[in-house]
Amino acid sequence: MAILTIVSAIAIPMYQGYVATAEMGSVIQEMKQVELILENYKLDTKAYPASLDEVGVNMLDPWGNPYQYLPIEGAGNKAKGHQRKDHNLVPINSDFDLYSMGEDGASSPPLTAKSSRDDIVRANNGGFYGYGKDY
Repeated sequence: MAILTIVSAIAIPMYQGYVATAEMGSVIQEMKQVELILENYKLDTKAYPASLDEVGVNMLDPWGNPYQYLPIEGAGNKAKGHQRKDHNLVPINSDFDLYSMGEDGASSPPLTAKSSRDDIVRANNGGFYGYGKDY
């Protein structure tokens, strides 16, 4: 019984880490697909769409939450105050924000907020994809 307990204590965290890595990979792939759709839309119309619905994107992340999108470039004051911000409270994108709210389904514009630490974000205008806490 003791051996089974020890093996379980080792195996369960390893399995949970594997699942988290797989979910992260899935989210990043889907976000890159959405990014391509948004960039193609901009090539055709010279502006980013007002919403993901406008381009027919209605995907859910692995936790059943819709991806979050905020057009920034060309949005004027509509984006102010809603942009994702880094640890210095500087916006992380200049074109658009795209992110998953993560497992907790909660989020806040600054990545330093507790509710944003598990968010999977697109930053540096597509140069970074990963957890908010790692940016």
